[in-house]
Order: sequence, then C-alpha cells, then structure tokens
Amino acid sequence: MIIARSSQVYKRTIVLNCFISSHMNYNNLLPLAVAAGIFSSCGDPAETQSASSKDSVNSISYKLPDPSRYNKLMNGDSASLFILKNSDLEVAITNYGGRIVSILVPSKTGEKIDVALGYDNVQSYESPDEPYFGCIVGRYANRIAKGKFSLNGREYQLAVNNGVNALHGGPNGFQKHPWKAVQKNDSTLQLSYFSKDGEEGYPGNMNVEVLYTLTSEKALRIDYKATTDAPTIINLTNHNYFNLNGEGSSTINDHLLTIDSDSITPVDTTLIPTGNLMPVVNTPFDFKKQTAIGDRLDQQNAQLVAGGGYDHNFVLTPKGHLAVPAATVYAPATGIYMEMFTTEPAVQFYGGNFLTGSETGKSGRKYGHRSGLCLEAQHYPDSPNQAQFPSVVLNPGQTYKQSTIYKFSIR
Repeated sequence: MIIARSSQVYKRTIVLNCFISSHMNYNNLLPLAVAAGIFSSCGDPAETQSASSKDSVNSISYKLPDPSRYNKLMNGDSASLFILKNSDLEVAITNYGGRIVSILVPSKTGEKIDVALGYDNVQSYESPDEPYFGCIVGRYANRIAKGKFSLNGREYQLAVNNGVNALHGGPNGFQKHPWKAVQKNDSTLQLSYFSKDGEEGYPGNMNVEVLYTLTSEKALRIDYKATTDAPTIINLTNHNYFNLNGEGSSTINDHLLTIDSDSITPVDTTLIPTGNLMPVVNTPFDFKKQTAIGDRLDQQNAQLVAGGGYDHNFVLTPKGHLAVPAATVYAPATGIYMEMFTTEPAVQFYGGNFLTGSETGKSGRKYGHRSGLCLEAQHYPDSPNQAQFPSVVLNPGQTYKQSTIYKFSIR
C-alpha cells in the first residue's frame, strides 16, 4: 500500500502515520504529514492480505466468555456479564459501560465466529486508554470543539480528553459506569443509567435507557431512550468494533463495505468538522458501491491524512427510518454479511486506525492495526457549535429516541 522505500524511512513513516491516527490530537500534524508525502496507511503492509491467507480464519474455536471474569463491585454498583441467545445468535454484554463483549454469528462453514472485539475480563475495560470497545457512548458521541458549546445564551465547558477537544462524553462518560441491568428474557437486556446535572460538564439530570434485543431476523437491535429535566445536548451511539473474519484476525481491509451516503462532513487537523459537506463522488469516500475497505487507502487525499485513514462522519441518504440499510459489510473469507439500519442521520465509519497490537483480545490474539471497524450511528460531530447541522438539543418534556440494528446473514 505504501510506495517502496528504504526500511528505515518506511519505519519512520509508520511512526508518523500512527501519531496522526484518529483518536489523538492533530494540532500541527497535518502539514508535517503532507510535507512527508504520507497519504497512506500506517502499519505492516501485510495487513492488506486477507485474513484467510494470513490468519487461518477459523483456526480457533470461539465461545462466549466466562461470566465470572466480569463480576466486580464498583463504588457500590455491581458489574456483571449477561448472555443473550436465540436460535441464531449469542451475544455477551456487560453492564459496565453497556458494552457488547461478544457476538457469535454463524459462518458459511456452520461454525460460530465471534465478530466483536473485546476483553476477557472487566478490569481491562477500566483502563483509561482502552479504545471504547463495545460501549454505549454518551452524553455526546464523537467530538465537540474545545469542549465548549452555548445553549440558551449560556456557555458550557466540558471535560476535554482528545487534545483540545471533548471526545465521546469525556474521560468519565457513560462507558466508565455500571448501568442498572434487567434481563427481561433470553433475548432482551434492559440497561438504565442516571447522569447527574454537571456530569463531565453537561447540564441537566438525564435518565437514559438502552434496550438490547436479539430478533428472529438474525439481528441485534439497540433502542435508546433519554429524558432530561433541563435543556441539554445528547448524541448516543454504540462503539462496537467488528471483524467479520473473527476477533483477533489481522485486518478488516479485505471486508467489502457499502455506505448509503453522498457526502461526508470534512474535518480539520483535530477532526472537528469544517461545517461544510464534501461530496464523496470521485473520492476514496465513495462507498455507494461495494468496495474493499483497503482498496483506496493509499490515494493522496487530505481527509485520509487527517483521519489517519477512515474516521469520518458519513451523511446518510435514508434518514429517520429502518426500511433500508444505511451500510453493509461483507467478509468473503467467512461469508458473513452484516447490514446496519438506523434512525440516525449519519454514521461514523472508523477503520481501526489507532489499534496498534497493544490490546489483547478474548481469544488471546493481539488487535493489530486496522483489525476492527466501527459503524457508529449518530448525529454529526460538533453539532452544538454548527447551526447548519441537525439539532442535538433535548428539552424537558421531550424524549430522545434512537434505534440501530445490526443484521447478519451468509452470502
């Protein structure tokens, strides 16, 4: 993927690319990257190989994790692991951060593959550096510029945790708290969380409910609901990382992706939207037709540099309903095909640019660079500071609702 060069220069290029990966501070890095001629991926070129040729996709037997490794008392609240099952899927969820831990899906060979990245114990999720594996993100998914916004004439300062910006609700956002859990039946888990006024700088007391449901259509459905007692902002999502070749497989660059989007919200060097829309036609961001994720990562494109690869908000063509998929992903090696449906106006496609191999997954294998992808249903990043973007304000008496579905099949 990267133009041939001496190994020493190549290694320096990898390091610089990794420094500008998507969940870091980008101040003053874009000009450096452009000057160095770096417009492609960081990591080993072997990541472009399919997981079937490099990993032996089905070389391990996947199983649900041991629930006892997720039991912990945290400030008076208990963390546990809950198992959802139906005739097609098996899903493990911890109420610590509302996190999806495992999703077991049948492959074309008939054996079940765990397609969700995650840890085999709850303590690893407590690390301040863990990359949001499987969690419910709130109060505000994605970034808010400089951690500031104004509402009804008052300016609010949020906790800043991504360079100069606020990311994913702050360092102690929804992902760092045990939620109250009620398992209604074998296929349904209800989680609830009370976010106090002023938590991470956000106004208003907020009650949040998330319902995980396995459906008869081989799907995992996530329904969100929230109310507030004072004007506030909200943008919830789930931050699951998928690898349809199986968690711990080397790459998602061989996955074939579609996104029903005509434009993205381009970003500056700190990944804050410029406020404009950029058409995807004739760019590496055009996924209207099924395309391998890694096919165009080496193209010279300033937005790929800014994101260290794909880490961008795609404005969806189908808005506000679940009738047609917003995105699809297909892994030829396993035959697993995933459709994503959402009521949200956008999806953040993140290609795992900052996974470095430092995280060890449930199967004991390292999560290398671009070994997982996220499709995060959302409103646009920095919407509170961008009047032209869809509103994210929630007022007393209103109910925030959002639904997202991940549906699996074999092709």
